[in-house]
Amino acid sequence: METLTAVAAFAALAHEGRLDIYRLLVEAGPEGLVVGEIASKLGMPGATLSFHLSQLKHAGLVRARREGRQLVQTADFECMNALVGYLTENCCAGQSCAPACTPNIAKNKPARKGKAA
Repeated sequence: METLTAVAAFAALAHEGRLDIYRLLVEAGPEGLVVGEIASKLGMPGATLSFHLSQLKHAGLVRARREGRQLVQTADFECMNALVGYLTENCCAGQSCAPACTPNIAKNKPARKGKAA
């Protein structure tokens, strides 16, 4: 991942609302969530949610797909893994130690309780 791409992703995530949206989409896995469900779960007005989703899409962190009349939002796990890889590429004396997200495995784990501080 290029430095400017990483900076754009971190800038997009540097807002509480966008971080909440992104974490919700990561938790939802590759199935994603429809826009109305995101708004409902986060108690966010539609216009605000639309603005934040646009910022996350522009940074490459979120993708959208149309299913009939619904717009389904999903986290871009490839981008997320690249961002984590960017952060960890020089740790551990150059040996690979970067975790990789595998959403198909992760969805079998029990859901986290509460919100991380």
